[in-house]
Amino acid sequence: MLSLLKRYRTLLIVGVLLLYPFGAFLTTGRRGRDPNFVDRAVIGLTAPLQRGLIGLIDGVKAVVFGYIDLREVRQENEQLRSENLQLRAAVQALGEARVENERLRGLLSYAEAVPGPEIAARVIGVNPVAKLLSVRINRGETDGVFRGMSVVTPDGIVGQVVRTTGGWADVALVTDAQSRVGVRVQRSRARGTAAGEGKGPLRLENMLRTEDVQVGDLIITSGTDGVYPPGLVVGKVTQLEKTEHGMFLGGDIEPAVDTTRLEEVLVRGNPFGALVQGSAGGSGGER
Repeated sequence: MLSLLKRYRTLLIVGVLLLYPFGAFLTTGRRGRDPNFVDRAVIGLTAPLQRGLIGLIDGVKAVVFGYIDLREVRQENEQLRSENLQLRAAVQALGEARVENERLRGLLSYAEAVPGPEIAARVIGVNPVAKLLSVRINRGETDGVFRGMSVVTPDGIVGQVVRTTGGWADVALVTDAQSRVGVRVQRSRARGTAAGEGKGPLRLENMLRTEDVQVGDLIITSGTDGVYPPGLVVGKVTQLEKTEHGMFLGGDIEPAVDTTRLEEVLVRGNPFGALVQGSAGGSGGER
């Protein structure tokens, strides 16, 4: 018994000190009295302990509630981050739709302004083989697209149809090395040929050295190649090569249409009819 008292002596003393005020309250009931010496001593001894316990409890409460608040803030941040990503995706989709609508409106306005039947098409593929620079469109024979028809955008010429099936067609681009387009200088009406070189600018060929042509001149189709009707924009002259000898001059033409960024095009009914059925390569430069 004595060994137990020695072992738990400190706890017993603290317990007595804590229980004493409660016992005193029970014995005195509701009658008030001034604290005596023992009361003052007990209060003095237990006050630091009570303050420590209260501080510990408040600290634990603060940590617990802080963790709960932090967890809620993290969950709210995750939700806001997810909503932000969804809103950004929606804004991007709306922006792309707006750009596409602007392109389609321009295409429609051009189709309405130009006489003759035209078929709107979307580019759905690019030929990866460098031997023939071409794109594939989602219109074919069932839509009225046939070999030899010209393909354009509001900015200028794109190429001509070289192969068709029921639901799609392949379009050889004006930049292809086999492409030849009969052209004219819009300002002076001088005629020549725009030849594709596989990449970069078109090459100005078959133009007499005595013709009036300058850097910056707008080049349009002449209508002499049996593929493109006259007056369509081809590009601008960016460089000229005039020699002292020879019949022809050379130069570079920057295409009006960036064929690497095509998305929508117009296929034009060809005014030359049966003539184009035997000239898919484009004769070009007829004078």
